[in-house]
Amino acid sequence: MKVVRWMRYVVLAAVVALAGWNAPAQAQEDGQPGFRPIFDGKSLDGWEGDPGYWRVENGVIIAQSSVEKPLNENIFLFWRQGELDNFELKLKYRISGSPSANSGIQIRSQDDGQGHAIGYQADIDLAGQWTGILYDERARGVLALRGESVTLGEGGFRHTARFADGDEVRKAVDLTGWNEYHIVAIDDQIILSINGQVTAIVTDKDPAGQDLSGLLALQLHGGPPMKVEFKDIELKRLPLVGMKKVVLVAGRESHGHGAHEHKAGCMLLAKSLNESGLNLRAVVYTGGWPSDPTAYDNADAVVFYCDGGGGHYVNPHVGEFRKVMDRGVGLACLHYGVEVPKGPSGEAFLDWIGGYFETHWSVNPWWTAQFNSLPDHEITRGVRPFSIHDEWYYHMRFQENMTGVTPILTAVPPASTLERPDGPHSGNPHV
Repeated sequence: MKVVRWMRYVVLAAVVALAGWNAPAQAQEDGQPGFRPIFDGKSLDGWEGDPGYWRVENGVIIAQSSVEKPLNENIFLFWRQGELDNFELKLKYRISGSPSANSGIQIRSQDDGQGHAIGYQADIDLAGQWTGILYDERARGVLALRGESVTLGEGGFRHTARFADGDEVRKAVDLTGWNEYHIVAIDDQIILSINGQVTAIVTDKDPAGQDLSGLLALQLHGGPPMKVEFKDIELKRLPLVGMKKVVLVAGRESHGHGAHEHKAGCMLLAKSLNESGLNLRAVVYTGGWPSDPTAYDNADAVVFYCDGGGGHYVNPHVGEFRKVMDRGVGLACLHYGVEVPKGPSGEAFLDWIGGYFETHWSVNPWWTAQFNSLPDHEITRGVRPFSIHDEWYYHMRFQENMTGVTPILTAVPPASTLERPDGPHSGNPHV
């Protein structure tokens, strides 16, 4: 094998391009995605609850208890495809049964590990006593009654202003028919509306009770027999205000225990970002490409950490993800996540991050790299020169015009890195 000019190539363990990091957080009039259905109308795919009480019929999620199948405690149907931060949610509901029939929509809630949701609840009941109020399930109780705008603060502080008569607001509700619930949550403020009528507003600045992200769930209340129905469930994510959101996507398990820890790596990185004191919020999706159709809708940056090549989870979604990148979202690809097939995926990576690992062109040997100096760059803050024995990629396929690219880690690969026979990941005539 001829060894020519390979010494000049940049060594990369990960290709990082946060090109859209400073994109404005406000939704662009023509760029921010709209409402997306999160219930397929056919099954409970993506939802989790007791099938003895929850079912789907004719495009409707039905929760029902009966004399034959009583319910002594509240139960919940959790949406398991993602979590909520800033969002709008629209759905239709109908409730029937005993006069004390009760239900609710849990938002930004927590799972206590026993299947019970804890947190904010947009309330529903057949008698009309509680419908339209904001309740804190298993926590602070009633936060705002119908017609109230409430500000909550530290140490139990509470300021209430009335914007409408509660009984008048209730007249917007069809107690026995279908109603549309509309919930808007932007940072510490939550607004509830039913059939176009605002029912309650809460600004929650209480650090002991405030939840800025969490789970979505539907409730079936314990008590006498009742039936609650939900349909047309649609979610729209809204940009975070004064913060940037990082979405980390972990691939499936691979390479044996302790080798490619995609899930653990993403969770540790997200934890570090969330505890950094920076104006960031990091969330993690595991198991490959997110099933949540809204996963990237309010992202400022995305991190791919996964297997690459033909098994890279982006391959079937290049066209779909291009729309995300066209909004100015940043992208970071870690380790094997920089390898995609030549063709549509490779061309996309050239556009998105400036380069990728191309088989029969790039090389991935193990060797001890010495990084004796680092450029003055945001990524290198706090990092001192180091050396480490690891799998380093080099001779990457880059854009022809690399203007504006700052190499972060550069080293000279030894001749021993070309001792393997030519192959898709080893030597090749080009190096």
